[in-house]
Amino acid sequence: MSALVFVEQDEGLVRKLSLEAVSYASHLDGDTHVVVFGSLGDGQMDLIGKAGAKKVHHVTEEKFAQVDLMAYSSAIAELMTKTGASVLVMAKSSLGDPISARVSVKIGAALVSNISELPENTDGFQVKRSIYTGKALAITEIKGEKSVLTIRKNAVEIKEDGQPAAIEEFSPTVNEGDFKVNITSREKTTGEVLLPEAEIVVSGGRGLKGPENWGMIEELARSLGAATGCSKPVSDMDWRPHREHVGQTGIKVSPSLYVAIGISGAIQHLAGVNSSKYILVINKDADAPFFKAADYGVVGDAFQIVPKLTEAVNAQKG
Repeated sequence: MSALVFVEQDEGLVRKLSLEAVSYASHLDGDTHVVVFGSLGDGQMDLIGKAGAKKVHHVTEEKFAQVDLMAYSSAIAELMTKTGASVLVMAKSSLGDPISARVSVKIGAALVSNISELPENTDGFQVKRSIYTGKALAITEIKGEKSVLTIRKNAVEIKEDGQPAAIEEFSPTVNEGDFKVNITSREKTTGEVLLPEAEIVVSGGRGLKGPENWGMIEELARSLGAATGCSKPVSDMDWRPHREHVGQTGIKVSPSLYVAIGISGAIQHLAGVNSSKYILVINKDADAPFFKAADYGVVGDAFQIVPKLTEAVNAQKG
């Protein structure tokens, strides 16, 4: 089965989670096609090829330069028909979620989201997806002729041994009805790493004893190029802004590394971080529940350990 992958880019750089989606699609039987909207920076097409794409359909028309959910969805649906692809793959993201839903309706495809592992093709077409906020896995068999899949962050390793992809310009049919929303301006947050996008997250809990001690969390985060987060009690006490609340009722994250400092590990917090690739816990309570979910744990006083860890990271960076 041939697959089409919608690749997201930000200021000319292909997003890592989209390269993961390309690598996922390359494990399906058949060629992997990719669609990219807008200009890419130097070397970015090479990354797409290395991740496993055979052909890139590049949309360069100015009309599609700005992200438009309806226009992108129509263009992708049209390209699915043109390429004869039976599977559309994309990252599960703030952009991928609404586009996947729209395309699935347009092409009459089954939609399966939050896929967490490579597919199983030996007995039909089955995919594994995360459910119940990561507490369980569901095996879903896809029986329809077409399907739309959204891939969870860090679900698959990015391939780097692929060959350069063929590049072909694609000019979608312009439907003026898709451009009813006029985007007058865009404002992008700067000066901080956003939690949903972060590869590393450093979070603190009540073990830090007060907001005045958060400086060492921020220093460690800066040294690691990480986002900062916190537990729900911390945000409830206004030690930190609610936008940093990580957990079942806050922001769910899937970084490569989650560092939990002074957080006991209540089940509600674990539900928001259990998709992390690796978890490091620093807590002076050796019986803290978080250690059971941790890949690495340090039992000790955070006020002594964290500054030394920051110092070691900075020394390693030179």
